[in-house]
Amino acid sequence: MDQTTQMLPSDDAGIAQAAALLRAGHHVAFPTETVYGLGGDARNGEAVAGIYAAKGRPSFNPLIVHVPSADVAQTYGQWSDAADILASAFWPGPLTLVLPLAADHGLSSLVTAGLQSVALRVPAHSTAQRLLQSFGGPLAAPSANPSGRISPTSATHVHAGLDGRIAAIVDDGPCSVGLESTIIGLTTSTPTLLRAGGLPREAIEAALGAPLALPDTAAITAPGQLASHYAPRGTVRLNAEAPTGDEMMLGFGAIHGDLTLSPSGDLVQAAANLFDHLHQLDAHNRPIAVARIPGHGLGAAINDRLRRAAAPR
Repeated sequence: MDQTTQMLPSDDAGIAQAAALLRAGHHVAFPTETVYGLGGDARNGEAVAGIYAAKGRPSFNPLIVHVPSADVAQTYGQWSDAADILASAFWPGPLTLVLPLAADHGLSSLVTAGLQSVALRVPAHSTAQRLLQSFGGPLAAPSANPSGRISPTSATHVHAGLDGRIAAIVDDGPCSVGLESTIIGLTTSTPTLLRAGGLPREAIEAALGAPLALPDTAAITAPGQLASHYAPRGTVRLNAEAPTGDEMMLGFGAIHGDLTLSPSGDLVQAAANLFDHLHQLDAHNRPIAVARIPGHGLGAAINDRLRRAAAPR
């Protein structure tokens, strides 16, 4: 699998080269507003299999398919009133909708991990949009990192984890949101929160005018549901007041650390900094203690990622 990984600029020439690589069945990492994604042609079974292989990702874990618009999304998923409400309110943006597969969708079955549903997202990042338009098809694109490890919010993070395993990385600086998309399941009559993410639950419930259900099964029905995920090499201790022993401290608000997610307690700033700060602390190969993060708004998604990072593995 070893190959030379090119670092491409986000100008027109770089986008054109990235699209050509994707059309040839290769894999290209690219920025979205959430994290960098590892793109491959969602219609090409070999290309999708290569995503799983490059990440070391279990094949029972489905992938998000990125498309340029809600109109294109309806080619692959069966639309509903709830889908229309959420797409109108939040697309393009950090929201993924899990819909029943449309007839004649043309996607590789590996994308859906054999499920009869598909996870679809319309990214807001201009470079992601330009790449989708230039490529001219759906891109399966999980986070561009080895499976289970810290998600990448810069091209440098991608290079550190996947150099030699993918064809290219489109570099367009750091991601603005810094947390993966919120995933909403629309395969039943009640919209279900499958993964907390960069769009707060409260905003989605306000748009729907009703509370979201929570999944009632341990089955993997959407990306990001593995118990151990987003993990540094060392152990992670949550809700810490101060480091102990050899620990490095990830602070928040009044609790300062070796790095602090947000000295002012701003959850938007904390979300944007989370994975980058974990990458920086992980480089020291020491245990990490993390200050308590409030559970409202984006704090719910931050705490979800931290719990999975701290889970036994």
